[in-house]
Amino acid sequence: MRPRSVAVIGASDEPARIGGRPIAYMKERGFAGAIYPVNPKRATVQGLQAYPSIDALPEAPDVAIIAVPAALAIAALDDLGRKGCRAVICFTAGFAEMDDAGALAQLEMTAVARKHGIRLLGPNCLGVFNDAIRFYGTFTASFEKGWPVPGRIGIASQSGAYGTHIFSAALDRGIGTQVCITTGNEAEVALGDVLGWMAQAPEVDVICAYAEGIRESEQFIAALDLARANRKPIVMMKVGRSQLGGAAAKSHTASIAGDDAVTQAVLDEYGVVRARTTEEMLDIAYAATRRIYPAKNTLGVLTVSGGAGVLISDAAEAAGVAMPPMPEEAQAKLRALIPFCAPRNPVDCTAQVTNDLKLISTFAESVAADGGYTSILSFWSQTAAGRSLGPKLHEIMKGVREAYPDRLWVMSMLAPNKVREYEADGWLVFEDPSRAVVAIEAMGRFGAAFAKARTPQAAVPLPQVALPGTTPSEAVAKSLLAAAGVPAVPEHAASDSEAAVAAAEAIGYPVVLKILSPDIVHKSEIGGVLLDVADADAVRHGFGLLLDRARQHAPAAKIEGVLVAKQIKGAVEMALGVFRDPVFGPVAMVGLGGIFIEILKDVSFRRCPFDTAEAERMIRSLRGFPLLDGARGRPKADVAALARALSALSAFAAAAGPRLAGVDVNPLLVLPAGQGCYAADAVIELA
Repeated sequence: MRPRSVAVIGASDEPARIGGRPIAYMKERGFAGAIYPVNPKRATVQGLQAYPSIDALPEAPDVAIIAVPAALAIAALDDLGRKGCRAVICFTAGFAEMDDAGALAQLEMTAVARKHGIRLLGPNCLGVFNDAIRFYGTFTASFEKGWPVPGRIGIASQSGAYGTHIFSAALDRGIGTQVCITTGNEAEVALGDVLGWMAQAPEVDVICAYAEGIRESEQFIAALDLARANRKPIVMMKVGRSQLGGAAAKSHTASIAGDDAVTQAVLDEYGVVRARTTEEMLDIAYAATRRIYPAKNTLGVLTVSGGAGVLISDAAEAAGVAMPPMPEEAQAKLRALIPFCAPRNPVDCTAQVTNDLKLISTFAESVAADGGYTSILSFWSQTAAGRSLGPKLHEIMKGVREAYPDRLWVMSMLAPNKVREYEADGWLVFEDPSRAVVAIEAMGRFGAAFAKARTPQAAVPLPQVALPGTTPSEAVAKSLLAAAGVPAVPEHAASDSEAAVAAAEAIGYPVVLKILSPDIVHKSEIGGVLLDVADADAVRHGFGLLLDRARQHAPAAKIEGVLVAKQIKGAVEMALGVFRDPVFGPVAMVGLGGIFIEILKDVSFRRCPFDTAEAERMIRSLRGFPLLDGARGRPKADVAALARALSALSAFAAAAGPRLAGVDVNPLLVLPAGQGCYAADAVIELA
């Protein structure tokens, strides 16, 4: 990204051709380094001396661009490696994006790059640019509409066309994106490598990323962690949603997850804000350029429109931004000035302030000083553009902002002629106040993530785990999990009806009877669970009934007997689970239990392992958390015990290794506070 010399293999004398654009761009922009066109058919290319081969170059270039047909690209890469070039951008297409033969050719290209220690970007990529040094290793046509404007936003994109689309959209809005890197097929350099570079690059303060899928985890996670540690916000568009396929369908946990949910969990873990649209991405990146990230974000609103105040309040509630009311004393002070104002928050000072402009300063000062809000959104609509009031309003608001420079000051107005003036004074300017609220909320999420980075998660001790040779029965699965810290309901396995009666009388009636078989994963679907079994005769009858149902519905299943368990009432049913993601490894899940997990899909995911504090954050993030927190007069559930069990499960999964395909604990019965939680059913799947 900071070369002193660039070779273009397949250089064209025609500036509009793929092999000609990089040379034309760097010449026009004044790249200070050497440019070496390689073209055996020409003595000069675009006025520069051309070279007939890579061997003929006067030195090993810092960066080489390959723009030759696919049949010649691998040989060119090998020649560059022997010449001593260690960074290559490959425009050439026709590799893994095409067919199996192309995929094999790409593997050969990767092997050649690694043999020579080359960092290879592409193939099938649109290249890079770094306008800070006027380096343009790209063939995008985006610059026909204009060159990058000054700014410190970097774009990292797997898609070349969409990465430069983001650049063009930013350019249309006057947002400075001087650095863009597209990764294409990611034969060697992947998105994580690019994010890691931007996390350290002095040219970049804010990162916009576009991803279709994450193919490697270590570099990606390390990059997210480094960006968070360096207080560089990442706003990402992650597109494409799919379900984990094949054998994963056996697991409730995996079947409701999908790789998109796992990626979302990783982004949440490191404070990456996910944008739904290009417009939203640029709104958030634009707001982040002020580099004000409130860890505990609160929004104060100053408006001349009650309707706008309601609109903003709705947007804030939807986005999850807190809007605490102004202190009562401050409200009284403002009502004394304008009796018909609405000073609670939003603070509607009404159009009366246009009759006495000093009131604008008083109200704005009160919102900042008395309200103490970390973010302040001021709505003035077209008033800011008017010749009569606009200049005075600008002067007043500039003074208030300068008195409180640590706040995130945002202006919503219809005044395109004034935008650059307000921005120069440190304001963010949006026409649409709802879009402004979304950007403000994102700044709070960044702030919370940066604050979290200063208090790293404590190391999670891993248990000793010895997995059995084959898929275990429910009883063995519960025993393994209990040893790791996930307690099970008191129970006994019984091989005959009299042993079942003895177990029931030892546990105490009523009991639950369940068919015990490693081959019957979802027992309730075949009627393999009996509740409220109240006496010895009922146990004997139930034992025979369960065996009959198992033989009828699963004649080939291995039957080990019946599990007799204590029946627990008055508990909240939750579900815990683990599945192995092909990119990120073991991932744990918590959600509402029983049948609701698949119907409501109210779940939270995290990579394993994690501590109890993180486990509790996951639990509290659920929409159904009020069921655990005493909703409608219910007793508060033992959330602390649930968090301990979830953390213990995550440690078990991390320690178990790649043979552990998945775990389902459903239901996990959570009793009232102080009484613990117990696994009522458990499945361990082995690869």
